[in-house]
Amino acid sequence: MNIFRDRDLIMSRIEKIGVALLRRLEPEMAHDVAIRGLSYGLFPKQKLITSDRLRTSLAGLELPNPIGLAAGFDKNANALNGLSKVGFGFAEIGAATPRPQQGNPKPRLFRLNEDFGVINRLGFNNDGMDGIGRRLMRRPNGFVVGLNLGANKDSKDRVSDFIEVLKNCGPYVDFATVNVSSPNTESLRDLQSKVRLNDLLGRVMKAREHLPNGPSLFLKIAPDLCFEELTDIADVALLHSVDAIIATNTTVGRPELNSANRNQHGGLSGRPLFDKSTRVLAQLSTILKGRIPLVGVGGISSAFDAYTKICAGASAVQLYTALTYEGFSLLGRIASGLDEYLAREGFENVRDAVGSNADKWL
Repeated sequence: MNIFRDRDLIMSRIEKIGVALLRRLEPEMAHDVAIRGLSYGLFPKQKLITSDRLRTSLAGLELPNPIGLAAGFDKNANALNGLSKVGFGFAEIGAATPRPQQGNPKPRLFRLNEDFGVINRLGFNNDGMDGIGRRLMRRPNGFVVGLNLGANKDSKDRVSDFIEVLKNCGPYVDFATVNVSSPNTESLRDLQSKVRLNDLLGRVMKAREHLPNGPSLFLKIAPDLCFEELTDIADVALLHSVDAIIATNTTVGRPELNSANRNQHGGLSGRPLFDKSTRVLAQLSTILKGRIPLVGVGGISSAFDAYTKICAGASAVQLYTALTYEGFSLLGRIASGLDEYLAREGFENVRDAVGSNADKWL
């Protein structure tokens, strides 16, 4: 037992040194180094934490635990083999657009160290669906993978872009997410309006019907929505039988922040987003009453945060920003801690806790 304990202690120290070194680099460079390290298997393998309490299903997908990677980290499906070995229950890659695009001018990624957050205005920089699709064909077996669908910045028909990426890459993923909530592509969020969302989902769902192995279809929404807008989105999602809704993307709002980069333009993620995104999650949970499962995203950095999202209405959660501050060992701490919270409160499975405390956030 001491051998294993000593090994874990050594690996923890190595990770802390690695995270500290990465944070000395410019943020986007640090991100690129992390992706390369994962793709070459240089990150320490983390034990996958699972149990009878943590095993669950999301839109028919069986998960060993409900903790997933949010889109935006592995944009090009370069690091799936590494990501499948660090403790995630599932992962979402992308966003992918039909044609490769460079995204917005640099610098476009900013740490908010004092606030445990990040602001980004990357703008769907990616290799395009052809290159991403080829990598998805070689994805690791047994690991649930989703793809975030994006549209090119200069597209004249963004719905057609979603459909094109879905047709190209859909057969190689377990779920595909219609992303109408990125704040860094001009007018993309306009697709969340009731009329436009109805047209979008109708066309995307019809396209999925023609795929031989059509993935589950998720919808990702913004946190900057009022209750009436959430009600409209819920109505349209129910009409088209969306398989799950991801709540939420980054925010264009600015709560009180302390970091020097607080006024940078772009989407804010990390701890400052937690309350806002959880409130939207709880409101949507109340509106839907379990008819569509929800994925909670925004500001998760501890087991308690994950438990709170689940009790607010999430069937599963995703995180990204906290990993840049704490490394992948955070996943094991969240999974173990979540199991303990569920046991302490008398829940036999994570499904039993979903929405149990949503009223607190209304």
